[in-house]
Amino acid sequence: MRLAVLGDPVSHSLSPLLHGAALRAVGIPGSYEALRVDGTGMRAAVQDVREGRLDGANVTMPHKQLSAELVDSMADTARRIQAVNTLVRVDGKVVGHNTDIAGVLNAWQWAGLPEDGPVLILGAGGAAAAALLALQGREVIVASRRPEAAAELVAMVAPGGRAVRFGEPVAGAVVVNATPIGMHGESLPASVTAGASGLLDMAYAPAPTPAVTSARSAGIACADGPEMLLGQAVEAFRLWTGKAPVAAMREALVARRAERASA
Repeated sequence: MRLAVLGDPVSHSLSPLLHGAALRAVGIPGSYEALRVDGTGMRAAVQDVREGRLDGANVTMPHKQLSAELVDSMADTARRIQAVNTLVRVDGKVVGHNTDIAGVLNAWQWAGLPEDGPVLILGAGGAAAAALLALQGREVIVASRRPEAAAELVAMVAPGGRAVRFGEPVAGAVVVNATPIGMHGESLPASVTAGASGLLDMAYAPAPTPAVTSARSAGIACADGPEMLLGQAVEAFRLWTGKAPVAAMREALVARRAERASA
């Protein structure tokens, strides 16, 4: 089985680690590569999936929207947010999925984040859309530094939600950081984290973000970027193989994080 992650840049991705561990755990011979591709390369890779030269692929930035244009069909969740991060071959056709929704739900459950109460989503891009869709049915508030983008996202994905000014606190909310804030050591606005009941920080960084560190110090339920990555990787592997070796994938992730922490 030949799998890959497609993006630019892609060398930092932990997906080969996670899916390599998954393949070994379930006894499927194969490989998972990190392939750096531009738009032309992305088109070629989708054709490789269509013709069976690749058995499936993950898609990362900046190609999630492009891949939505290139696939033959999309799962409903991917269609609603017009972003594809997983390519699955079905009867010679390429079906686009977005496993970020499952990533949110898996990370939420594993961290024991509150199942009721309000949710404050920071950001208005694809990650925020995935979180909004995953948490439909909850009281959801979206805040973006571009207010019009937050309002558009709510109208498109969750008309029952509402948009507020970025930095405005929501008492007792679980904060979902769907922005890059924290990837390079930046802090989220103290006004939104001070009274939070939990935190899902999607920012993907080698070390815990300041928001994650603060939440853990305060004893607040918290899930971070790598947990989110694990959550969506488990769903992608299930789509390709019908199997979900969570323990093996988590073990590989924990070992890599420990290795980085001691470096």
